[in-house]
Amino acid sequence: MEIATIVVQFFLSLSLLIVLHELGHFIAARLFGTRVEKFYLFFDPGFSLFKKKIGETEYGIGWLPLGGYVKIAGMVDESLDRAQLQKPPQPWEFRSKPAWQRLTIMLGGVTVNFMLGFLIFGLLYATYGEKYIPADAITEGIYVDSIGQAMGLREGDIILRIGDKPFDRFDKRQLIRGIVLENARSITVLRNGQEVKIPIDDHWVAFLSSHRARQYTIFGPRLPLIVDSVLPDMPAHRAGIRKGDRLVAVDTIAVQYIHEYFEKVQTHPNTSYQLTLVRNSDTVQLQVQTDQKGKFGIFWKQPPLRAQRYPLYKALPLGVVRGWQFLKDQLVGFSKMFSGEIKASESLGGFATIAQLFPSSWNWEHFWRTTAVLSLILGFMNLLPIPALDGGHVMFLLYEMITGRKPSEKVMEILTLLGMIFLAGLLIWVNWLDIARIFNK
Repeated sequence: MEIATIVVQFFLSLSLLIVLHELGHFIAARLFGTRVEKFYLFFDPGFSLFKKKIGETEYGIGWLPLGGYVKIAGMVDESLDRAQLQKPPQPWEFRSKPAWQRLTIMLGGVTVNFMLGFLIFGLLYATYGEKYIPADAITEGIYVDSIGQAMGLREGDIILRIGDKPFDRFDKRQLIRGIVLENARSITVLRNGQEVKIPIDDHWVAFLSSHRARQYTIFGPRLPLIVDSVLPDMPAHRAGIRKGDRLVAVDTIAVQYIHEYFEKVQTHPNTSYQLTLVRNSDTVQLQVQTDQKGKFGIFWKQPPLRAQRYPLYKALPLGVVRGWQFLKDQLVGFSKMFSGEIKASESLGGFATIAQLFPSSWNWEHFWRTTAVLSLILGFMNLLPIPALDGGHVMFLLYEMITGRKPSEKVMEILTLLGMIFLAGLLIWVNWLDIARIFNK
């Protein structure tokens, strides 16, 4: 059921983005009187699952879910329709339009992607607000795993700064972004009452940007085992555990923080444990038997979550600012990949990687946030100057506008074919990386 929920979100999000991307090309083409022969969600080599002709355009759904397309009359595209291009140009064809109109048509898809991403971000800030844990709410410092230890962090550290930037929000992504994208090469912590500056070696850039890094916590908040609530008719409730109790031991195992509890205590179904709790100034020992799922029915107190909501007139500009920052991060990430600081084989991924962005249970806020991110990524990737992508067509058009000469249609056809081969190879490679990661777990 969890996998089905992820798959449904994955296909719903990508289908929406593909249709709107192609709609951007379609609207721009029709605006300039250019004929659109096909409008398809997914590709249809050989046959389509559904098709219906309305006016001059055939609308349909293909069987190969690797994207979508609009077939614009008189354009060198993925269809490689040589017969049409050998005929004299017609007024309604793409090749008959001025270069600036053709450029507008080619930018229509990515324009919609960028605008949609900015809009969704803005609406999320207006609807749900900006949620975060204030760093100063984590008063007992951090716990670290093996990677956090290797980086130089220690149990109980209070993170103050990443590079020169204050660590004001307790979020691991703030540390990763600072080191990978902003070239932060130190972490300043408060350790035993003194400020300590921890140097960060360059090799952490490649590691933190890799899929392997996702397996590690690196650091998290040390949170006392204070009962926040007890589920009714569950073992803890029947045993008399109350809100505000602090757990200090399970059987003979002393525990102080939530992460220690999950690391040290292995609860089993229908098993009796002696829990030692501190209630006000008293120590209480209670015998509690877990249920069939190995649960006590206790929710532990979590740090305060701050949510800052914005009125729509502030939320929409903020969506543009945050979306633009995300795009700049993508550009920096690609530049580091080409320079060798980040390994492409450890950072890129295919459909499984995209699907993992969605949660296993349905959450509209998470769904729309992921859709906004994917919309910006789709726009960014389509602008890359690779023949067969929008960016490749834009590259040809800019050449024409600068030199005053159209590239040869034969050359464009060959380059488009090479671009398609390259993209097919890239698609196979990144999905093979996903498969290899699954089997190497």
